[in-house]
Amino acid sequence: MNLKAYAKGNKLFRTYFKENKEALLELVSSGQSPKSLFIGCSDSRVIPDLMIQSDPGDLFVIRNVGNFVPPYKPDEDFHATASGIEYAVSILKIKEIIICGHTHCGACKSLYEDINDSSLIHTKKWLELGKSAKTSAILSLGANAPMEDLLRLTEKLSVMKQIDNILTYPVVKKRFEDGDLSIHGWYYDIETGNIDYYNAQSYEFLPLTDLSKSTT
Repeated sequence: MNLKAYAKGNKLFRTYFKENKEALLELVSSGQSPKSLFIGCSDSRVIPDLMIQSDPGDLFVIRNVGNFVPPYKPDEDFHATASGIEYAVSILKIKEIIICGHTHCGACKSLYEDINDSSLIHTKKWLELGKSAKTSAILSLGANAPMEDLLRLTEKLSVMKQIDNILTYPVVKKRFEDGDLSIHGWYYDIETGNIDYYNAQSYEFLPLTDLSKSTT
């Protein structure tokens, strides 16, 4: 898409802005107060606001390669993701954290490939955050399992691993244990638009739409 197309898109957005000016300016005067932190992949096919039809101000969004969460290690290198988590939980006081993986994730696929390109030095280091999900997938299905099966399981297991990682943050763990913060694992299918959520009671991913049918 070239700059002319972006300019046309912004023109359309300004029409939306005028139609919703009061609500959008309220977010300026009162400040943002999102209820949820959404941690998703930078993949251009993952579009949080479109996926759940959220409005401006609803989501505080962090996106990175693989929707990974670095564990809490304050003495090591700075992480933009860690900073975003701390800001969302400690300053914005969000009530929910959503960690959303997706099908056909390039980061998870890269876990099964050798990366020798010197221009990807940071990427290679970052991908170490997904290695435990790959190991668990191979242990579950076997090293000779079809690659597509390994990849789909790795993507799901990675979501669960990142939930473990985010609970290493003291402020997250405390608010979670106090019942003041909910943590959800989602899995988005880019071929169908469906979202599954991880059910900790049944240890499986179930359709998110099932929750909309609940009477409670």
